[in-house]
Amino acid sequence: MNKTIGILAHVDAGKTTFSEQLLFHTKAIRNRGRVDHQSAFLDNHDIEKQRGITVFADQAIFHYKDSTYYLLDTPGHVDFSPEMERSIQVMDFAIIIISAVEGIEGHTETVWRLLNKHHVPTFFFINKTDRTGGDVERVIADIRNNLTSDVLNLNAVSITDSLDEKVIEFVAERDEKLFDYYMQYGFNHELWVNTMKNMIKECTLFPCLSGSALQDIGIEDFIEKLNNLTTTNYKKEEELSGRVYKIRYEDAGTRLTFIKVISGTLKVRDEVVYGDIDNKITEKITQIRKYNGNQYEVVQQVCAGELCAVIGLSQATTGDGVGKLPAKKMSFDMIPTLRSKVVFESQVNAKEALKYFMILDSEDPSLMVSWEEKLQQIHIHVMGTIQLEVLKQVVLERFGLLVNFEKPEIIYKETIESTVTGYGHFEPLKHYAEVHLKIEPAPRNSGIQFRSTCHTDHLSLGLQNLVKQHIYERDHHGLLTGSGLTDVKITLLTGRAHNRHTHGGDFREATFRAIRQGLEKAKNRLLEPYYQFNIKVEIEQMGRVMTDIQTAHGTFEPPMTDGDKAIITGKVPVSTFMDYTTTLASYTKGKGSISLDFAGYDICHNESAIIEKIGYDKESDPMYTSASVFCSKGAGYSVKWDEAEKMMHCQ
Repeated sequence: MNKTIGILAHVDAGKTTFSEQLLFHTKAIRNRGRVDHQSAFLDNHDIEKQRGITVFADQAIFHYKDSTYYLLDTPGHVDFSPEMERSIQVMDFAIIIISAVEGIEGHTETVWRLLNKHHVPTFFFINKTDRTGGDVERVIADIRNNLTSDVLNLNAVSITDSLDEKVIEFVAERDEKLFDYYMQYGFNHELWVNTMKNMIKECTLFPCLSGSALQDIGIEDFIEKLNNLTTTNYKKEEELSGRVYKIRYEDAGTRLTFIKVISGTLKVRDEVVYGDIDNKITEKITQIRKYNGNQYEVVQQVCAGELCAVIGLSQATTGDGVGKLPAKKMSFDMIPTLRSKVVFESQVNAKEALKYFMILDSEDPSLMVSWEEKLQQIHIHVMGTIQLEVLKQVVLERFGLLVNFEKPEIIYKETIESTVTGYGHFEPLKHYAEVHLKIEPAPRNSGIQFRSTCHTDHLSLGLQNLVKQHIYERDHHGLLTGSGLTDVKITLLTGRAHNRHTHGGDFREATFRAIRQGLEKAKNRLLEPYYQFNIKVEIEQMGRVMTDIQTAHGTFEPPMTDGDKAIITGKVPVSTFMDYTTTLASYTKGKGSISLDFAGYDICHNESAIIEKIGYDKESDPMYTSASVFCSKGAGYSVKWDEAEKMMHCQ
C-alpha cells in the first residue's frame, strides 16, 4: 500500500529531527542525522546545512510492514511557505509537529488552515516533551480551542489489542450509527478501528501523540499507530492520471518533472498528455526516477500512489494534470506580497541572466519573474528578506552569478468601481480587428473573470476564445500606478474581423486597447495586500496591541480572553504591519504570539500617497495604449481614446 505523508511545522518545532527518527526506525537510514550537526538526511543542500532550516521540500522513501511511505519534509519558515503549499496538495496524510513548550505558533495555524482547505487527513505530534516547560495537556487544550475539537489523544492507548474507554466513547459520539450499535451490542474492536480509519480519512478525527524526537521518545509508538490507522485505495488497473507538484533542473540542465501518480501505471517510453484544455501537449517519457533524499533509482515504471521524477516533459508546470486528470490548476493561498529588483555586477548581461531566473521561476512559480524591456531589469516576487538571502546564494552556487536585490516593495493592484464599455480597434494597413468589452467591478479577490455574449455571426468561437486568451495571458496595467488589474468581470459584447486582413496579433492589440479605453472612463481604485492577524498577549498588554493596530490602519474584532491571555483578531495592511512580529516579541519579551495570514487585497489605506510616490505616467507605458488605430487612404492613423468610440465599426 502506497502512502504519501508530509511533515509540517512552525520553524524550530523539530520537524526535520522527527523525520530522521521515522527513517531510522524504519531502517531507511543507518544513522540519525541532526540539523545542528549539518547531517540531516533530508536537509542535504548546502544552504540548508549552513542555515539550519529546511528550504526545499525533499522526499524520502521508507517501508513499514505492508506499506511503502513517501515522506515529504517541507519548509517551516514562512518565507518558503509556497514550497510547502505545493507539497500539501499531493499528500495522503499530514503530520503537524508542535513544540510542547511553545505550543501553537503563527505558522502552525497557517499550516492547519491549508491542510483544511485541501482536505488532508492530519495527525499531531507534540514534540520536545523532555524540555523544561513542556506541557502536553496544555497544548492539546490549545489544539481543541484554536484548531479543532476533534483531536483525540492516543498516548498510552493500544490500538491493536483493545481501546481505552475514553477513546471508545469519543469515536461513538461522532458516529450516529456506531453509537446505536454501541448502545445495543457494546464494543467491537475491529469495527471501532475501521471507523477511526474512515473518520481520519474524512477529516473528522485527528489523532494526537507526543514525545521527544531528539531523545527518541514516542517515535516507535507513533509509527505503529500511523500505520494501523491509515489506508489508501489507489487503482493500478485504471487509466493513467497524475499531478505535477514540482519542477527541478539538474546542474547539466536536465529538466525533472515530479509527479504524483494517482491512478494507473506510468512506464518509460509512454506518451503522456498534459496541459490545459485549449493547449494539450503530448510528449514521451524518456526516464523515470524514484528519489530518496538526494539519491535516486532509475526505474522502468511507477504505479498509482507513487511519487516519481520524469524526464521528457519539456513544458509541464506545477499543478498540471497528467493523463486523464482534469487540467484544473492548483490554487495557492501563500502568495508573495513583496517585489524586488535584481541588481547585477556591472559586467553581467541582464538578458543572459534572465534565462537563469526563468529556470528558478519554473521551479518556484510564486517568484513570478518579469522582464522590463525598457529598463532592462528583472523583477521577482518574494515572501520576505530571508528568501532573498537564500536566492542570492542559490544564484551564485548554481549559475555563478553574483547578484543583490533592492529592498522589497509592496505589490499593489488596481480595480474599478464603475461599469464601463471599452472599445478597441486595430487597423493599420492590411490588419484588422475590433473588440467591444463590458468591464464591471467584481467581488474583492476574485481576480479577472471572462464571459462572452457575442453572437457567432459577429465573431467565430475561435476568435472569441482568442480574445479570452489575450485577456488572461498577462497582467493588465491599471491607470493609477501601472499595477496589475484585478477584481473585474469582462464580457465580450461584440467584435469584428476581416476575411483577408485579420492576422495573428491583431486581436491582441484590439483587446488590450479596449481594456485600456474602458479604464480611462472608469472610477479606478488602488488595492494593497492585507494580513489577517491573530495576536495573543497578557491581558495588561491588550491596550498596547489595539493602539498599535489602529496606528497601522488596521481593524479588529472585540477582544476575547482565555485565562490571563487576551486574543485579538482582525485585518491590517501588510505595508504597516510586516515588521510587527519583531515589535511584539520585544515588548512581550517573547511571550506574545502572532499569526499573520495573507487575507487578500482591499482598498489602499494611503492611496494618494502611493500614487504620487510611484509616479506612473499612463501616457508613456510602452506596453499599453488606450488609443485605437484606424485606416484611411492606405495608411493607419491613431485616434485618442475619448474620440475613438464614435468611429467604431460595430454598432
